[in-house]
Amino acid sequence: MAINIAIDGPAGAGKSSTAKLIAKKLGYIYVDTGALYRTVGLYSIRKGIDTKDAEKVIATLPEIKVELKFVDGAQHVFLNGEDVSEAIRTPEASMGASNVSAIPKVREFLFDLQRSIAAENNCIMDGRDIGTVVLPNADVKIFLTTSVEERANRRYKEMLEKGEKVDYNDILEDIKKRDYQDSHREVAPLKQADDAIFVDNGSYNLETGTEYLIGIIKEHLK
Repeated sequence: MAINIAIDGPAGAGKSSTAKLIAKKLGYIYVDTGALYRTVGLYSIRKGIDTKDAEKVIATLPEIKVELKFVDGAQHVFLNGEDVSEAIRTPEASMGASNVSAIPKVREFLFDLQRSIAAENNCIMDGRDIGTVVLPNADVKIFLTTSVEERANRRYKEMLEKGEKVDYNDILEDIKKRDYQDSHREVAPLKQADDAIFVDNGSYNLETGTEYLIGIIKEHLK
């Protein structure tokens, strides 16, 4: 039986970078489910479609082929054969992901892909509803979060390091808006699973946070 670790939490909590490093240290596959929704959102944006228009987004799904490929242990996301791993990391794609993830048909479209990866591999999967919906029987569930201000500050610094011109207050408002959308959507809203371990990531850097979570995971896998 494959071992599955679910890490849920809001935007900017450090889920992806932490989960990626945990997977590397444990020799597991890392699955960033948010990247899948970003890819669907990106396709709609490129087609000039409002990502809140469920009918039009659903109509594009037959045109979309999303693939996850692991190159030297790193996850790459492909949209109809194109590597869009960088293209899906813009604020526009992030909001597009939040919008399309509220559409039940989009969730169904990506559900089987996520489940099949988990069934075949020891994996760390992060997202908004992994422990509650996608992998309700995961071996270990973690809910990772910290204050909205800390999350905005981290995202601000990350984007500055990439040479992007950004405003902290714009990022803060975007994250607040996304938090509201993710936690209030009708289908699979962001919430902590009843049996998930709550972790405030605010006082940890990447290395110490990773080691702390690995300790939790190993303790619960005994």
